[in-house]
Amino acid sequence: MRDIDHHTSREHNYNLNRSGWNTIMIKNVNMKKSVYKNFKDISQDEHIAPGTALCSGCGGLLALRLALKVLGEKVVIVNAAGCFTLLSVYPFNPFRSSWMYTAMACAPAGAQGIRDALDILIKKRKVKKEDDLKVVVLTGDGTANDIGLQSTSAALQRNLDFYYLCYDNEAYSNTGFQMSSATPFGSKTNTSVPGCVNPVGTAQKKKDLFEIWRAHRPPYMATIAPSHPVDLSNKFKKAAQFKGPKLFITIAPCPSGWSFDDSKSVAIAKLAVQTGIWPLKEAVHGEVEHTVIPKFKPIETYLMAQNRYDHLFHPVKQVDVIRVIQEDIEHYWQPYLTEKPVNIKRRIFNNKTVE
Repeated sequence: MRDIDHHTSREHNYNLNRSGWNTIMIKNVNMKKSVYKNFKDISQDEHIAPGTALCSGCGGLLALRLALKVLGEKVVIVNAAGCFTLLSVYPFNPFRSSWMYTAMACAPAGAQGIRDALDILIKKRKVKKEDDLKVVVLTGDGTANDIGLQSTSAALQRNLDFYYLCYDNEAYSNTGFQMSSATPFGSKTNTSVPGCVNPVGTAQKKKDLFEIWRAHRPPYMATIAPSHPVDLSNKFKKAAQFKGPKLFITIAPCPSGWSFDDSKSVAIAKLAVQTGIWPLKEAVHGEVEHTVIPKFKPIETYLMAQNRYDHLFHPVKQVDVIRVIQEDIEHYWQPYLTEKPVNIKRRIFNNKTVE
């Protein structure tokens, strides 16, 4: 756990109501509600053994380690095919909890079967209520946004009581880093290679999985980052009070796909938060609150830390493309900061925390 940044920040909550809600309000976080106040409050127990076949420096694995510290041992993980398939390779299993492997399209359906079986066994008193298990679906962004979206939507419609953790490395990384609908605009993958015809690389913009889930009205949703372990831990703890679907999307810096040194994963995740390109937020019954307000560092500090964006700076700097990425960030944050006019551009270049 030494590689986790000891993150402390001024935290605020910003509520934005859409789809029929018209009130925009800003309120301070009541820190007394937080179970985890600092890094030392996080359990030192490990629920995943070291030495798995995952890539060194995987940001998604660090987020999963932190999540399981809160969820505990009474968990059954339903893993959709993807990078994390390599965690449990027969006959070895690094987990202290249960594990089930499914195809990419059907992890929520597998979770439904497990949840139903547990409920029936508890009702028949063949399993004690205190021995109940939390059902956790584990998927990559390709499954979450594309191949598995249909079964996920059906599970949401049935109000399935489960956790859904998406490790978002913004591509189909397990099969060679091909573009997914979570791949961000301006980045390069092995199927969106920049060249003379298309110097931008990925021309499409990233799908908003958070808002897709929000349209289904689940009781709890959150975005998380391995660079912010206290924020992550509090969100998993808070989610436990809700029955129904619970979404967690973690940024998952990928050293092999994003092309950076594997010791920099936490720093890359932290930059994503600080630039505002990865908002840390939660939604309770549709009401969105931001748990960390970023410093709004220039987006170039994040882009230049990864070689998947190096074509935007060499051989010629693509100023227009970088400007679009920066403006998309400003466009996202502006509605949340409109209690009084806020000049986001000025604060970005002054590196000041919005208060």
